[in-house]
Amino acid sequence: MAHIEHAEIYLVALKPKVMRVDAIQQFVCQETVIVRLHDADGAIGTGYSYTIGTGGSSIVALLADHLLPRLIGREAEEIEAIWRDLKFHTHATTVGAITSLALAAIDTALWDIRALKSRLPLYLLAGGARSSIPAYTTEGGWLHLSQTELVEDAERARAAGFHGVKIKIGKSSVKEDVCRVAAVREALGDGLDLMTDCNQAFAVDEAIRRAQALSSFDLAWMEEPLPADDLEGHIRLSASTSIPVAVGESIYSTRHFRDYLQQRACSVVQVDCARIGGITPWLKTAHLAECFNIAVAPHFLMELHVSLACAAPNGRWV
Repeated sequence: MAHIEHAEIYLVALKPKVMRVDAIQQFVCQETVIVRLHDADGAIGTGYSYTIGTGGSSIVALLADHLLPRLIGREAEEIEAIWRDLKFHTHATTVGAITSLALAAIDTALWDIRALKSRLPLYLLAGGARSSIPAYTTEGGWLHLSQTELVEDAERARAAGFHGVKIKIGKSSVKEDVCRVAAVREALGDGLDLMTDCNQAFAVDEAIRRAQALSSFDLAWMEEPLPADDLEGHIRLSASTSIPVAVGESIYSTRHFRDYLQQRACSVVQVDCARIGGITPWLKTAHLAECFNIAVAPHFLMELHVSLACAAPNGRWV
């Protein structure tokens, strides 16, 4: 083993290549927080997390002032011990996005060192359940696009070999959402899966109403139909519809996932490596979902999540 000698931190703002509009916001910037850790053997691990435009400087401050100094002299291989130490050191600011995103940047850098020094790919190092996984696209289903544009994007996705297409819903009328979903389903046929994403736009009664209206389109899931902290609403919705309910991108604690799983308030877990605090808690969350026979389809960061989804036995999509 080798101890950590030095740490670097960077904040990079990335503009999306296409306009991204959902039911509650427009995504205009991805702030990427990058951490590089150097150990005594000369290995350099790179880790990162992100925001969608706000909070990046706060994550950097938490890392620079409180977390990175605690790493110097620690053994880089002690990933679990380091994660727990940093978690309890920031206990007064958890559960929260800023803290989880900061922990993730460190944790992914430590896993990078482990993978580099073991000469193993992450999907094997973290479990090795499979060597490939189906991919779906979410890049062309934005809410501002016309119905024609949605269909064209779905057809391009099919031609490119994707196994599924996700589109945003949350238009002002149920009828408009139904028409858009119907058009994409007709274009895809029965051979590809179709997912919808609500981005927490609805109250529970409206979510139930929309799910009923969309029940005939064989949806793979209905994503984030309600605010993420509305556990009771998700219980009611899940009991009322045959459409699988997906949650997770806005959940920042494995214990919160436990509550959803115990209450059968979801059918798909979309745990996000950055927002849950890194690879270490991501794997715990995935295996927790496995105990409930619930699939994992991680949110965002697919260059990282493709390996984690292949590592977990219940990884289903990226």
